[in-house]
Amino acid sequence: VDFEDVIAEPEGTYSFDGVWKVSFTTFTVSKYWCYRLLSTLLGVPLALLWGFLFACISFCHIWAVVPCIKSYLIEIQCISHIYSLCIRTFCNPLFAALGQVCSNIKVVLRREG
Repeated sequence: VDFEDVIAEPEGTYSFDGVWKVSFTTFTVSKYWCYRLLSTLLGVPLALLWGFLFACISFCHIWAVVPCIKSYLIEIQCISHIYSLCIRTFCNPLFAALGQVCSNIKVVLRREG
Protein backbone atom coordinates (compact mmCIF):
# COMPACT_ATOMS: atom_id res chain seq x y z
CA VAL A 1 0.00 0.00 0.00
CA ASP A 2 1.49 3.30 -1.06
CA PHE A 3 1.13 6.65 0.67
CA GLU A 4 -0.81 8.13 -2.22
CA ASP A 5 -3.33 5.27 -2.05
CA VAL A 6 -4.08 6.00 1.61
CA ILE A 7 -3.64 9.76 1.89
CA ALA A 8 -5.03 11.41 -1.21
CA GLU A 9 -5.84 15.10 -1.22
CA PRO A 10 -8.72 15.98 -3.52
CA GLU A 11 -8.19 18.18 -6.55
CA GLY A 12 -7.89 21.82 -5.55
CA THR A 13 -7.09 21.10 -1.87
CA TYR A 14 -3.42 20.84 -1.03
CA SER A 15 -1.47 21.10 2.20
CA PHE A 16 1.93 22.77 2.50
CA ASP A 17 4.76 20.95 0.74
CA GLY A 18 6.64 20.52 4.02
CA VAL A 19 3.65 18.85 5.67
CA TRP A 20 3.20 16.54 2.71
CA LYS A 21 6.88 15.51 2.71
CA VAL A 22 6.99 14.90 6.48
CA SER A 23 3.72 12.95 6.33
CA PHE A 24 5.05 10.85 3.45
CA THR A 25 8.29 10.09 5.29
CA THR A 26 6.49 9.29 8.56
CA PHE A 27 4.02 6.99 6.82
CA THR A 28 6.70 5.16 4.83
CA VAL A 29 9.13 4.69 7.73
CA SER A 30 6.43 3.63 10.22
CA LYS A 31 4.97 1.14 7.72
CA TYR A 32 8.43 -0.24 6.98
CA TRP A 33 9.43 -0.71 10.64
CA CYS A 34 6.03 -1.91 11.79
CA TYR A 35 6.09 -4.62 9.12
CA ARG A 36 9.63 -5.63 10.10
CA LEU A 37 8.72 -5.75 13.79
CA LEU A 38 5.56 -7.78 13.22
CA SER A 39 7.29 -10.19 10.84
CA THR A 40 10.13 -10.64 13.35
CA LEU A 41 7.80 -11.28 16.28
CA LEU A 42 5.04 -13.24 14.55
CA GLY A 43 6.56 -14.61 11.33
CA VAL A 44 8.01 -17.84 12.73
CA PRO A 45 5.07 -18.66 15.06
CA LEU A 46 2.54 -18.03 12.28
CA ALA A 47 4.59 -20.07 9.81
CA LEU A 48 4.58 -22.91 12.35
CA LEU A 49 0.83 -22.54 12.88
CA TRP A 50 0.03 -22.49 9.14
CA GLY A 51 2.38 -25.42 8.51
CA PHE A 52 0.63 -27.43 11.23
CA LEU A 53 -2.81 -26.49 9.91
CA PHE A 54 -2.03 -27.47 6.31
CA ALA A 55 -0.38 -30.69 7.52
CA CYS A 56 -3.61 -31.57 9.39
CA ILE A 57 -5.73 -30.75 6.34
CA SER A 58 -3.48 -32.86 4.10
CA PHE A 59 -3.56 -35.74 6.61
CA CYS A 60 -7.37 -35.67 6.78
CA HIS A 61 -7.66 -35.47 3.02
CA ILE A 62 -5.27 -38.37 2.39
CA TRP A 63 -6.42 -40.69 5.19
CA ALA A 64 -10.13 -39.86 5.52
CA VAL A 65 -11.71 -37.92 2.65
CA VAL A 66 -10.30 -39.80 -0.35
CA PRO A 67 -10.93 -43.29 1.13
CA CYS A 68 -14.52 -42.31 1.98
CA ILE A 69 -15.13 -41.06 -1.55
CA LYS A 70 -13.61 -44.20 -3.08
CA SER A 71 -15.73 -46.42 -0.80
CA TYR A 72 -18.86 -44.46 -1.71
CA LEU A 73 -18.15 -44.78 -5.43
CA ILE A 74 -17.65 -48.55 -5.13
CA GLU A 75 -20.92 -48.97 -3.20
CA ILE A 76 -22.93 -46.65 -5.43
CA GLN A 77 -21.77 -48.51 -8.54
CA CYS A 78 -23.71 -51.62 -7.50
CA ILE A 79 -26.81 -49.56 -6.74
CA SER A 80 -26.52 -47.72 -10.05
CA HIS A 81 -26.71 -51.00 -11.96
CA ILE A 82 -29.94 -51.95 -10.16
CA TYR A 83 -31.36 -48.44 -10.66
CA SER A 84 -30.51 -48.51 -14.36
CA LEU A 85 -32.17 -51.91 -14.75
CA CYS A 86 -35.36 -50.64 -13.05
CA ILE A 87 -35.47 -47.55 -15.25
CA ARG A 88 -35.04 -49.57 -18.44
CA THR A 89 -37.61 -52.15 -17.33
CA PHE A 90 -40.39 -49.89 -16.06
CA CYS A 91 -39.92 -46.27 -17.14
CA ASN A 92 -38.69 -46.67 -20.71
CA PRO A 93 -41.76 -48.63 -21.90
CA LEU A 94 -44.11 -46.27 -20.05
CA PHE A 95 -42.63 -43.14 -21.61
CA ALA A 96 -42.44 -44.78 -25.04
CA ALA A 97 -46.17 -45.55 -24.80
CA LEU A 98 -46.94 -42.00 -23.65
CA GLY A 99 -44.91 -40.68 -26.56
CA GLN A 100 -46.95 -42.78 -29.00
CA VAL A 101 -50.20 -41.57 -27.45
CA CYS A 102 -49.18 -37.91 -27.62
CA SER A 103 -47.58 -38.11 -31.06
CA ASN A 104 -50.86 -37.57 -32.89
CA ILE A 105 -51.87 -34.44 -30.98
CA LYS A 106 -52.20 -31.48 -33.29
CA VAL A 107 -52.58 -27.87 -32.20
CA VAL A 108 -54.38 -25.40 -34.43
CA LEU A 109 -54.00 -21.71 -33.72
CA ARG A 110 -56.52 -19.26 -35.13
CA ARG A 111 -56.24 -15.55 -35.03
CA GLU A 112 -59.56 -13.92 -34.21
CA GLY A 113 -60.03 -10.39 -35.12
